[in-house]
Parts: sequence; C-alpha cells; structure tokens
Amino acid sequence: MRNLKVLLSLLCMLVLVLPVLTLQHGVSAQDATEEATEMSGEMLMGQDMMAQCPDPASLPETVNIGAMFDLSGTASVYGLVQQAGVNLAVEQINAAGYLGEGVTLEVQFQDVASDAQQAINVMTGFTEDPNIVAVIGPTLSTEAVASVPVAQEAGLPVLGVSNTATGLRAALGDFYHRASLPESAVIPGTIAQATELLGLQNVGVLYGNDDDFTLSGYDVFVQALADNGVNVVGEETFLKGDLDFNTQLTNLIGQNPDALVVSALAAEAIQIVNQARQQGYTGPIIGGNGFNSPTVLTQTEGNNEGLIVGGSWNYDNPNPTESSQQFVAAYEAANGGTRPDQFAAQAYTGTWLVATAIRCADSVDHAAVNEAIGGITNMETPLGAFSFDEAGEPTHEPIAQIVQGGKFVPLAVAMGGTMEATAEATAEATEASS
Repeated sequence: MRNLKVLLSLLCMLVLVLPVLTLQHGVSAQDATEEATEMSGEMLMGQDMMAQCPDPASLPETVNIGAMFDLSGTASVYGLVQQAGVNLAVEQINAAGYLGEGVTLEVQFQDVASDAQQAINVMTGFTEDPNIVAVIGPTLSTEAVASVPVAQEAGLPVLGVSNTATGLRAALGDFYHRASLPESAVIPGTIAQATELLGLQNVGVLYGNDDDFTLSGYDVFVQALADNGVNVVGEETFLKGDLDFNTQLTNLIGQNPDALVVSALAAEAIQIVNQARQQGYTGPIIGGNGFNSPTVLTQTEGNNEGLIVGGSWNYDNPNPTESSQQFVAAYEAANGGTRPDQFAAQAYTGTWLVATAIRCADSVDHAAVNEAIGGITNMETPLGAFSFDEAGEPTHEPIAQIVQGGKFVPLAVAMGGTMEATAEATAEATEASS
C-alpha cells in the first residue's frame, strides 16, 4: 500500500511538471501558429480562396517551390525576415491542408547573398530543377532585373515580394508577378500627404545612381514633387557601398530645404540619416521603400524622428484588418516575440498567393500556375484586399508613415488627421501620376 501511494505521488508530480518543461523548452513554429490562431479566432488566410476554388484533386504528394532571398550580405536585413515570413506561411498552409489532403508544400531556400550574379546562378538552378513549380523572390529589384529573364525564357513563374522598381513586369515578361507595390503606387501619395501636412516648398534630393531600385525611386520622387508644386533646390548622388555622405549632405543642407528626399537601400539609408543629424539638420527626411526595415530604425536610434516613408504595411496601423492581427500574433509566437516588418508581411502574403495559384490551378504546370497567379482578385491578406490588375501589377492600399518615438506611425494620424484622409490622398495622388 505504501509503495502504491509513492507511485501515485510520482505520477501527480509528472502531470504538474511536464507542462512547465514544455514551456521552458519552447514550442514548434506550427504549435505556436495554432496557439496564436486559437487566441485570435479562426484563421482567415485562404478561407475566401477555399470558397472560390475547390479542393485540388490532381496535385502530387509534395509540391516544391523555390525561394531566393538575401540571407547574407548588405540586404540580409530584408532577406532574413522574408525567410521567416515564408516559413510561417508554409506551416499554416500545410496545417490547413490548403493544397488538398495528403499534399505537402515544401520550399527550397537559396541565398542570393546581395549579389546580382549570384541571383542569376540561383535562378538558373531553379529552372533546371523539374520539381520547382514557382519561385518567390529575389529580394532586390536589381537582382530581379538580372535573374528573372532566365525564368522568363524557361517559362517558370516568379513572384517578387519586395521588388518595387517601376515598370518591372513590362520589362521582365509575363511569367513575373510581384506582391510588392511599385514605388509609383506608394511615393506619390506619400509626397502629396507630406506636402499638405508639412507645407513643403523646397527640398533637396539624394539618390543612388547605380541601382535599379534607387534610380526608379528617384524618378518617381522627382515627378511627384513636380506634381505637388515642390521645388528641388539641389540634387546629389552616391554609389551602393558608399559610407561617407557628408559632402552631398553639406551641399543639400546648405540650400535650407524644407525636407531631404532620399532614394536608398537600408545600408546607405542608415548612414545618410545619421550623418544628416550629425550635421545639425533637424527637418524631415523622406525615404523610399529601402527605409522600411526595423534595422534602419534601430541603427538610427536617436536620429530618426521625423523620418517619413511610404509602405505597404504597418505594424502600428491603428485600424488593422483581422488577418493582419492574426499574422502578427502567429509571427511573434513563431519567432520568439520578434515583431514582423513589411518585408515579412509581404513574403508571408506572397507564399499564400503562390499556394492559392497552385490550389486554383489544381496543377503544377508552370503555365497554369502562372495564369492562376495573375487571376487572383480581392484575396484577404495582411496587406489588405489583394488583387492583380490587368497589367499584372499588385493592387492594395498603401500607407504613408512617420517615425515618432522610434517607431513608424501613420503620417495622417500623427499629424492630427485620419486614416481615411491617408487613403484618400494616396488614391488621388496615385491616379494623378498614372
């Protein structure tokens, strides 16, 4: 009897201790996703498309896609969070049986290493693998310009999730789509709102003149400034990899601009913001999509107040969609509490878009999947209601944001306006520029 009591006591202790041990050692990404979904209600991602497209019946047991991101090099600040966004989406897609009973989506990651030639090499490898159904990436527009022609020639669908240079699809071909709004869909609204709210009259412009993305951003910025009657009092250029911008900044700040307008990637953007503040410049700095990274904020801490950037998604949006809230909860649960940024949200959304195309095509045929990607309309995503227009470009509502207290907040809200004013100004400016 005494031994039986001891045994029962030990069993009770195990029942109490095992849950604690489980918590101490963490949970898998899938477990975290399921817990976050339970907390925030039924997962919305894919539900509307499941209603439109019946369960696939013709897919193989394993569907393989490629993902090519900058997991190392100067652009890894974007690529690593993109990888995390894709991993979360794949976990959810497989857990939901989104591609049909017994069908698993698998992703093959390749590091582009922030190098255009490496992008070509990686894309060539994907086109030579008969199991790859579609490719997500690459991270930078310059890498897309270099590598997508390889996929276009092979007829392999590519979905960019962070390429924002203007006119890419027209230049690269019909096997290329993107989930990332081009600068021409974001910058005009940002400049329109900044001009109205800050009373801009004169600005200095600084841009990289050796990169497809920064050159495209420069073109859109200059046109948007002209459309809003803002004078450009000076222009300065730099090269990718430059570290010292003091000469250019001295020249521009000496013109007493109301704002500095900068088209740069994160590595250069960080130095430009810090060096401008070190020179005593306290006015607004308006940047392109390259500024949309938490790394830019952390490495310009104390110098980034008043930084204005247009974007596709904002963590601190005061009126987030339910799917955005669910994405944030699941991402943080799967990544140790790390906040997602725009690049994670776009990569997550892009993976769901590719999976949706495969589901709706009920095929791994490249042409069928590519056609299905372009046919997606009004899909509920963290970015908002997502569609591709007749030209194959993405459409959803962008947002203009400003740094206050070390984090991005919607510009109109920060300046005493409303989110409705933000959307209205952005829509009007974008229509005027198109």
